[in-house]
Amino acid sequence: MPLSLGDIDRAAARLKGVAHRTPVVTSRTIDAAAGASVALKCEGFQRMGAFKFRGAYNTVAQLDADALALGVCASSSGNHAQALALAAGLHRAPCTILMPSDAPASKRAATEGYGATVIEYDRYRDDRDVLTREHAEATGMTLVHAYDEPRVMAGAGTVGLELIQDEPELDVVAVPLGGGGLLSGCATAIKAISPTTRVVGVEPEASPDYGESLAAGAPVEIAIEKSIMDGQLLPTPGDHPWQVISQLVDEVVLVSDDEVRAAMRMLFERAKLVAEPSGASALAAVLAGRVSGARIGVVLSGANVDAHRFAELLG
Repeated sequence: MPLSLGDIDRAAARLKGVAHRTPVVTSRTIDAAAGASVALKCEGFQRMGAFKFRGAYNTVAQLDADALALGVCASSSGNHAQALALAAGLHRAPCTILMPSDAPASKRAATEGYGATVIEYDRYRDDRDVLTREHAEATGMTLVHAYDEPRVMAGAGTVGLELIQDEPELDVVAVPLGGGGLLSGCATAIKAISPTTRVVGVEPEASPDYGESLAAGAPVEIAIEKSIMDGQLLPTPGDHPWQVISQLVDEVVLVSDDEVRAAMRMLFERAKLVAEPSGASALAAVLAGRVSGARIGVVLSGANVDAHRFAELLG
């Protein structure tokens, strides 16, 4: 296994005093809609507005002075980009991000605002991993993968660590699933501390790569369709996350764009919380009845959506 509870504990120590320990929020209206007691882990209150800061900082903090001087690079549709740019800036290291041309404009602006250089690529035509590796080799930068990197997974796992510490009696935890860094980290922490707690990954209908891979018993590659959950659209599982998820995660379920819009609306209108589409996907699965239990933990993974896009999605 590429990850252990010890790795996550050490990541938590590095993040202490730098990352926020995000709140766990409850809502009687959401409880009633879900037919369960729901604990919402609100990563929208994390620095740069999403859980991604945890893994990016945990990785950059372990680089030596020579590596920091050359800088870091990654490919990302937005949240990892912002997280790595911020983490690099805190260590005074250069940062370059390869970003799909259709990424939300607000995420690109925020990434550049943190000091990173952005290079565009076509999500539906280009191989972002090849492009990023080529850039790293040409510049000497350290490639910090958005999810297929044990140090990133360990940082993301502190989300699950905090949640199970704050809510130790959970029957099940629902976690958004894209590349698998967050889910693999959360599953490692939760299963180590509370082995009877079920862990469920939630991915878009438009990109069911983990669901199909689990059904096949090995990673498969799929065609990506368009979805509002831009942070979760990937053709195949990451190597390191797959090793963890295939062994520790109890189930992977799918959600539609309309179900995510409904979850975003309920969070905003009834809990006064903003979530981006990917950030609301786990709650969407709970409200749709695909995740069951008396006490349910839900990771709201991020809140990086601008006002215009938010109104457009829910209008």
